[in-house]
Amino acid sequence: MSNRDWLLADSPTSRLQANVGRAYRVFTALMRNPLSVLGGVIILVLLLTAAFAPWIAPYSAVGQDLGNRLMPPSAAHWMGTDELGRDIFSRVVWGSQITLTIVLLVALISAPLGLLIGAIAGYFGGWVDRFLMGFTDIFLSLPKLILALAFVAALGPGINNAIIAIAITSWPAYARIARAETLTIRNAEYIQAVQLAGGGPVRLIVQHILPLCTSSMIIRVTLDMAGVILTAAGLGFLGLGAQPPLPEWGAMISRGRTFILDQWWVATMPGFAIIIVSLGFCFLGDGLRDVLDPKSEGKN
Repeated sequence: MSNRDWLLADSPTSRLQANVGRAYRVFTALMRNPLSVLGGVIILVLLLTAAFAPWIAPYSAVGQDLGNRLMPPSAAHWMGTDELGRDIFSRVVWGSQITLTIVLLVALISAPLGLLIGAIAGYFGGWVDRFLMGFTDIFLSLPKLILALAFVAALGPGINNAIIAIAITSWPAYARIARAETLTIRNAEYIQAVQLAGGGPVRLIVQHILPLCTSSMIIRVTLDMAGVILTAAGLGFLGLGAQPPLPEWGAMISRGRTFILDQWWVATMPGFAIIIVSLGFCFLGDGLRDVLDPKSEGKN
């Protein structure tokens, strides 16, 4: 039996074979979608740029050179320089670390929190469901950026507080998805079998319900990353996110808006970075939705 036959076996002989085979099918399906491939390449470039920023950036992200301030793009400065003579390309490269940090930490905080709240509400129902979903609806009824601004204003400006604020405003969407998934499976026969075998609510939720919500959660998290990047950039633009001299893309756009008519590159280059990375997450999220959504498996 070849490796491909082992991966695509209709009757896996072990859990490892089933999981690896599933991952292989997802990967091959994604590779057949050009936009998903493009999105994956963009995210891979972001990861590599953030990891190797010290070797990619030709200049310091904070070092000033007033003699070369507001220089247009050239061979020496690929994206030009800003009002303090700092190389914009180097600042965009170093800023990828900040963007990636925000994206990962927001996902690690908001997704598990929303997943747990939604699963508890969907499993227990009754007053627990009404209370948790009512609390969730309060957050959903407010614009995400306005709510994040309120939390940052209360916590104080800074990248750490911005991450906390964005995570607090992002979990309700995940809670809604997890609740919907839980409502569809909580009365399934295998759930009842676990209950008859003595499985308690904690075991049922953690070991049986939450894993089944993972696919939908991965799709939503990937699609939401573009919104997280834009929200973080909005906070940085307003001076409530990463503080100077950190090369955060939104803050760079804010400082460059003064020169937008004559020195367009100061604000445009970090803006392009935000657009490209956001598109990468959107393309990859759309591809994952087509592959992982059970409703689309028959079409694929």
